[in-house]
Amino acid sequence: MPSTPHSPSRPSYAVELRRITANGIALNVALAGRGPAVLLLHGFPHTWQVWTDVLDGLAERHRVIAPDLRGFGASARAAAGYDAGTLATDAEALLDALGVTSAAVVGIDAGTPPAFLLAMRRPGLVHRLVVMESLLGPLPGAEGFLARGAPWWFGFHSVPGLAESVLTGHEDRYVDWFLDAGTLGQGVRPDVRDAFVRAYTGADALRCAFSTYRALPSSARQIRQATAAGRLTVPAMAVGARPVGRALEQQLRPVTDDLVGHVIENCGHIIPLHRPQALLTLLRPFLAP
Repeated sequence: MPSTPHSPSRPSYAVELRRITANGIALNVALAGRGPAVLLLHGFPHTWQVWTDVLDGLAERHRVIAPDLRGFGASARAAAGYDAGTLATDAEALLDALGVTSAAVVGIDAGTPPAFLLAMRRPGLVHRLVVMESLLGPLPGAEGFLARGAPWWFGFHSVPGLAESVLTGHEDRYVDWFLDAGTLGQGVRPDVRDAFVRAYTGADALRCAFSTYRALPSSARQIRQATAAGRLTVPAMAVGARPVGRALEQQLRPVTDDLVGHVIENCGHIIPLHRPQALLTLLRPFLAP
């Protein structure tokens, strides 16, 4: 099992886990801290616990809201609705259920497209946007990153039923590969690793996870429609590492009024677990009221 050379402290801010119905879906939501709201949207193969090592640093000044996306982790296994637009509606409904009228939104990997669409749709609700290590479907700017085609697992995950039939019973090895590759071979802390493996064990858990890939054509259509209709007006930050680098920033720049971009060096794809302090150094001043 991969291991990590450092041992970040566990969150000292009390984390409350609540089950909150949003857009008709029961979501598992981690809450911590007080202050201006920050909504954190995870990717694959993560749960809300991908934010564990930055949670304290954000909860010092913010009300942190970190859900498991629909179908992921301990949230309800929905039959459908894994396109970015529906996930954005889930996030908006979650904020409404919590009485939040203004929030910063942070997304990584599969959490980036819904974070982007939420900011496009509701600039009065989203006052800051941070997106990391992902691509926004049809937007130009990622041609260099995609010169050799999309990563191999995109096609594998996209075929309905295929990946589940191959991987059921071997979920731990598959999740370990992503965690190891996503941290440049350093892995993640054992307790977080084990939580991720549990979250992706079983054919239905895998079906839900891969449904975000199967919905990519719909998500791309939604992003294309949103950017054709207007620009991203809220202040935004794009954070890259390996492998995405500045590709997401390059996609956003032509459609964004106020954008800053950063690349964290010597950092793998799972930024919040691989280089949490470097990420906090960027997030704290950007999210400050």
